[in-house]
Amino acid sequence: MLFENNFQLNGRSRSLSGFAGLPLFAAAALCLILFTAAFAQDAPPKEDNKREADLVELTKLNNTIKLDIRYARTDNFTGKAVYPEARAFLQRDAAEAVIRVHELLKKEGLGIVIFDGYRPWRITKLFWEVVREDQKKFVADPAKGSKHNRGCAVDLSIYDLKTGKLIPMPSDFDEFTERASPDYQGGSAEETANREKLRRLMESEGFTVNPNEWWHFDYKDWPQYAIYDIPFSDIQGSSKKSEKKH
Repeated sequence: MLFENNFQLNGRSRSLSGFAGLPLFAAAALCLILFTAAFAQDAPPKEDNKREADLVELTKLNNTIKLDIRYARTDNFTGKAVYPEARAFLQRDAAEAVIRVHELLKKEGLGIVIFDGYRPWRITKLFWEVVREDQKKFVADPAKGSKHNRGCAVDLSIYDLKTGKLIPMPSDFDEFTERASPDYQGGSAEETANREKLRRLMESEGFTVNPNEWWHFDYKDWPQYAIYDIPFSDIQGSSKKSEKKH
């Protein structure tokens, strides 16, 4: 017999009698959907023996870091604001490495602009649910978690300190096309040189570029941290002791 007459869903008994008029394969499919919904992942994967989170806010380490947090606005691929406020956090070592890149760029009249840093796991889950199948290489599977969830991935670019504008790159942030690849050959000479400058500086500080996104860099220590789902509002101001103003 394929099914019992009753099954448990979310702690409640459900009867199959309501499926009596359905063909067997349809009833089976409907049950599968219900069981899948009942056991859908609603919390990040658990990992043991990880370092305690030490998330710091980038603009409190250096207030000339520019923020362009589109996930706190509607001009992102979801079409809605998924962050309650425009803030960017990273694990302390990763954050300090980004600041060093920013300080080097300032000598050229340039600076770092941040699109995203630490990302709560629930947002990764949302991204996975809203993108098309052919776009899933651009987002992380929540069953595995993201390096953003660990506070060790940062999305960034370079801006002109005088004008406040982004310098040219082969694609925009979160552009789900071939132009997003760090190895894309179709950009202008200026765009390619700017992308390679960013990559060279970030790699010198222990970051690795994502193979699908020129703006996405993962810090070398990411395996040491767990997958977090801490809301921004619950991150304490632990960066106060390192706060600098320039």
